[in-house]
Amino acid sequence: MEIVRIVLQVIVALGLINVWLMRRDRPTPYRGGKAKNMREEFATYGLPPWSLYLVGGLKIAIAIAFLAGIWVPALVQPAAILLALLMLGAFAMHMKVKDPMQRALPSVIMLVLAVLIAVL
Repeated sequence: MEIVRIVLQVIVALGLINVWLMRRDRPTPYRGGKAKNMREEFATYGLPPWSLYLVGGLKIAIAIAFLAGIWVPALVQPAAILLALLMLGAFAMHMKVKDPMQRALPSVIMLVLAVLIAVL
């Protein structure tokens, strides 16, 4: 089971890094509302500009914790719980702006993966 947890940690960490560092300023089919980048997406949700940096910083920290958790397992469960909470919030934001379920799907998948990581 440890190898499964580690594989999931790496997949989720790379996914977070991709979304928050590589694709932050690019349109995707999963952005909330009609947003074309992360800043517009947070504005669509009615969130203040500083929340983009808070959430982004937390998600990058979670990615680092997941990668470091390969060698320091004590980092993994708190990071996974925090990610699950953030993904619940992301899902709620999609529902708030009445996005179709397809746009909320990544938050649901990440929530499920975070819970799996936390319990393994």
